[in-house]
Amino acid sequence: MALIVQKFGGTSVADPEKIKSVARRVMENARAGNQMVVVLSAMAGETNRFVELAHQMQKQPDPREFDMLLSTGEQVTIALFAMAVKAAGMEAVSLLGDQVKIKTDSRHTKARIKEIDTSLIKKHHQDNKIVVVAGFQGVSEDNQITTLGRGGSDTTAVALAAALQADVCEIYTDVEGVYTTDPNVCNKARKIDKISYDEMLELASLGAKVLDIRSVSFAKRYNVPLHVRSTFTDTEGTWVIEEDKQMESLPVSGVTYNKNEARITISKVPDTPGTASKIFTPIADAGIVVDVIIQNTRSSDLTDMTFTVPLTDYDQAMEIVAKVADDIKAESYSGDKDIAKVSIVGVGMRNHSGIATTMFRVLAEEGINISMISTSEIKVSCVIEEKYTELAVRSLHDAFKLDKENPASPE
Repeated sequence: MALIVQKFGGTSVADPEKIKSVARRVMENARAGNQMVVVLSAMAGETNRFVELAHQMQKQPDPREFDMLLSTGEQVTIALFAMAVKAAGMEAVSLLGDQVKIKTDSRHTKARIKEIDTSLIKKHHQDNKIVVVAGFQGVSEDNQITTLGRGGSDTTAVALAAALQADVCEIYTDVEGVYTTDPNVCNKARKIDKISYDEMLELASLGAKVLDIRSVSFAKRYNVPLHVRSTFTDTEGTWVIEEDKQMESLPVSGVTYNKNEARITISKVPDTPGTASKIFTPIADAGIVVDVIIQNTRSSDLTDMTFTVPLTDYDQAMEIVAKVADDIKAESYSGDKDIAKVSIVGVGMRNHSGIATTMFRVLAEEGINISMISTSEIKVSCVIEEKYTELAVRSLHDAFKLDKENPASPE
């Protein structure tokens, strides 16, 4: 007998028939003697509908009320799922985040999980019930409903798997696993059989939409085996696990991109101690994540500061920058929303030379200018003009021969 946590996304539970199909899949596992915890997202399109409704009420919806609204989508799905299971003759119970006691901090719309009380789930398992939990939501210390941000149902599932010490956490989606790049952009994209936590963390942070980055962080921290697979087939998916020697032999595992970023530049900033802190502290206090940062010295006493932020936070960031630029006596500031970040990722970069050089050469041969570069031990990212994104992805995928299972190092 195993304890299995399964998460199904919005496309997997898009209508009553699909919910019934997912219920049958879960019940097969339960009949085999496994203890089942199922985490569900809202039905496809529902969260977007709620967002539109909220913006009809307020230009910037009140965060607390926004969470109250968005959390209702998952409540519908879990109740329908439990009904489907009961109609088929098995027992199930649906639970909201506050009933499970998924305790979070108080940051509405972007809450982080602090602790999970597993006692209620274990009690229902003792009664041989399938436990169905609403994804994406929790409860703060002052008893307010909170949501975890987009992709939060992945995080709910992995956090529950970690807290329950589950044997596996299966993330079901509309694709068959993690691919070497977006199959919608490159028809040579290949499904990866297994990938390391670190590689998946980089891919998730750099734009790959298969898994939420916080879910991978939980999995790595608590060594939860993750299996990303399709709801609509029985095909083996991609395992996200600890790094092994085979992974290290590949210089690059995947190419990803992110069009949801914007670039901000503050020009002719006084080059004095503490200036960077004055720029980035108010941005951080607003909960805005800054990614790539470049500082270009103009002279002995002036510098330019350029950085990227999520596109969704661009307007708020620009409002903050307008005030900061005035306070620090910068000459001007500007922004650009027509950018994209293209990245290559692979744990093999640690022991293969020339990977970054190959990337730069390939982009140059395609006439693609690089405006910013960011690196880590296992990734290289380049900020380029958005219109060249697909070309860059396909060219890099070809250069690193990612359509082959055991590609040779690029020439």
